[in-house]
Amino acid sequence: MCLAIPYTITQISGDNTAKAVSNGVSVSVRLDLLEKPNLGDTILVHAGFAIQKLEQSEANELFTLWDEVRQSEANGG
Repeated sequence: MCLAIPYTITQISGDNTAKAVSNGVSVSVRLDLLEKPNLGDTILVHAGFAIQKLEQSEANELFTLWDEVRQSEANGG
């Protein structure tokens, strides 16, 4: 099983990498597997690679689910 985390692209570099942020955590991400990534795109990241761009409705749903998981963990699971 693999786990992909949703991130939002905040900066794109010429070497096919990007800075992306999720829940206040910023990471460097490879963009090799995406077609035409743009600033503000929400992407799924696994092992440092952006593996999929999400539609805004999908991104909103996924961020809501992650918020629920974090709240559950904060309340003891």
